[in-house]
Amino acid sequence: MTLLSAAVLAGAYSIAFGVPDQVSQLLGSTEQPQEAEATPRGGQGGGGRGQSRATTVVLSPLEEHSYTLTLRTVGSAISLFRADVVATEAGEVVETALRANALVEKGDVILRLDDRTERLSLEIAQAERDQAQATVTRYEGLHTNGSSVVTDVALSEAAVALRLAEANVGLAELDLENRTVVAPISGRLGLSEVNVGDRLTAGQTIVTVDDTTTIFAEFEVPERSVGLLAEGKPVSVSTPTYTGRVFEGSITAFDSRLDSVTRSVTVQAEIDNSEGLLLSGMTLATRMIDETDPLPVVPATAVTWDRTGAGIWMSQDGKAVRVAATIRYRDADRVWIETEAPIGAGIVTEGAAKLREGAEVAPARTRVEEGA
Repeated sequence: MTLLSAAVLAGAYSIAFGVPDQVSQLLGSTEQPQEAEATPRGGQGGGGRGQSRATTVVLSPLEEHSYTLTLRTVGSAISLFRADVVATEAGEVVETALRANALVEKGDVILRLDDRTERLSLEIAQAERDQAQATVTRYEGLHTNGSSVVTDVALSEAAVALRLAEANVGLAELDLENRTVVAPISGRLGLSEVNVGDRLTAGQTIVTVDDTTTIFAEFEVPERSVGLLAEGKPVSVSTPTYTGRVFEGSITAFDSRLDSVTRSVTVQAEIDNSEGLLLSGMTLATRMIDETDPLPVVPATAVTWDRTGAGIWMSQDGKAVRVAATIRYRDADRVWIETEAPIGAGIVTEGAAKLREGAEVAPARTRVEEGA
């Protein structure tokens, strides 16, 4: 029993602490030399315990591409030329041509006021002018024949009276003309509440006229995107009224200052509307596209952060080197950056989080390489 207990204790000791060299020599064991020749666990062949293996990473060449900036805003359609037709004279409406959405040309008659009084005033002024003209003609004849009845003063007064009579005719003609309202521009008439028999007052709006052959898209651009603005820059607009239809135009003007409340600038773009599909006041979705100069592009996984900011790792002579980077744009899993890393350099796109400056890196084999 005592021998059995000693054997158990010896076996447990040898398992926990190994067999002493003296006992191994007595037993003729050859395992110790083999273990001495084995490579230490976690090291490289023949290396010491403090040596580390190269970190396996995925490398990709640094490329550069342009970034497409897309600005989307919402604006309104405004007629290039628009006018409010206002009554310059008070009076009763006796004739109208105010059919809504009707096309009119500049100078077309759209309304007439009662002009009987003005016509009579014109006849009176014309009669007085004719009388003054006759007086001047008679005085000139007498003066030419040497008659002493007509003095130079009388002839001069007659000429002045004629000029006044002619001016009164002109005023009467103008008053009569103002009783007829014409379209100030070519375009489409809006809705009007004026009907025959209504009495207008001076300054009352009769109807609106919009020339929609060319439409302005007016929209706001935020302060951060003001750099995209330039006269002649292409603009695409669309409207829910015509789903899938895109109307092309270009910027014609933009404000010289930003709104102090919205921090945006008002922009106008001219849109061809020769088909007459767009109406003034429509909601327009506007889009502007601009491409930047080529910039380095890396996957989002290649960018790491430390207390100095963003950076990327690149492989240089098999060593990891961190280069500072400034992020300019993002799009899905790609990042456009500014960095001093040369184009074409091997950038660590996977495994960058476990790197340290100067660490050895080994490129991982791709599936294509493994199958070759």
